[in-house]
Amino acid sequence: MKHLLLINAHQFYEHISAGRLNRTMLGVLKEEMEKYDYEVRQTDIESGYNIDVEVQNHDWADIVILQTPVYWFGAPWIYKKYVDEVFTAAMMQGRFITGDGRTRHDPSKQYGTGGLMQGKKYMLSLTWNAPKDAFGDKDQVLFAGKTADDVFVANTANYKFCGAEVLPSFSCHDVMKAPVTEDDIARLREHLAKTIGQDK
Repeated sequence: MKHLLLINAHQFYEHISAGRLNRTMLGVLKEEMEKYDYEVRQTDIESGYNIDVEVQNHDWADIVILQTPVYWFGAPWIYKKYVDEVFTAAMMQGRFITGDGRTRHDPSKQYGTGGLMQGKKYMLSLTWNAPKDAFGDKDQVLFAGKTADDVFVANTANYKFCGAEVLPSFSCHDVMKAPVTEDDIARLREHLAKTIGQDK
């Protein structure tokens, strides 16, 4: 049996973000991954967490999936706090990374090649107010051709820095003005079948 760490980064804001869609997508992720014989541990950041336990959860996991709303073009600030605390603790314990990969004796080694998380995978599942056509189109004013994965590179970089493979992200778009939740659920199932199911 493989192991999934499912991280819920939702942060409650009254009248803006109650978290219903996030909870729905978490449920779909858990249900689908269990079908692929994954044992699931879930961390709800807003409810609190133990830093050392989270380091252990990352060591235990074969795949980490972050389910998060997009607030101001990133995950809520509680997720950044979580990453700073968990990844710094892991580094101090000699886990996740050995350093940034470079050595004084071998200048050919690249920055970002000192990870210990090889063989692990990381995936984002995002809920956006932004519509799908805001991405991947150079004529769009804001993202100018960037994809959701491009926009979230600062989020995925810490996992890649530590050696994990970053999987293609999944996004629900236009969730405030034109939600299509049932379609999004079906697409998430298809996305998991393509990205995870092939490893079964």
